[in-house]
Amino acid sequence: MLEKLKRRWNIKSNFQVVVILVVFSITGTTTVYVKNFIFNLAGVTPETHLLFRISFYIVVILSVYNLLLLLVGAIFGQFRFFLGFEKKFFSRLLFVKKQVPAKKISV
Repeated sequence: MLEKLKRRWNIKSNFQVVVILVVFSITGTTTVYVKNFIFNLAGVTPETHLLFRISFYIVVILSVYNLLLLLVGAIFGQFRFFLGFEKKFFSRLLFVKKQVPAKKISV
């Protein structure tokens, strides 16, 4: 399993895989607590309209999770990895295609 993750993430060390997995775990757990705090602060309750709750949840969780991922990643010394991860995530989310450099045509 670690070998598959190392290839997928293009990293060399088993230790780095473990650190990255720990960062994902801490970020996910922290996001749940922050989400509850933000929802209480914004006054979003179970009585709030479902469509608004879902929309607010998506916007809040997406923002909070990605910010926390960079912050926790930086604390664990993996900022570069998670910055690349975020770039890839948002390019997929926004349907941005990779730019392929144009080939020179020789005459």
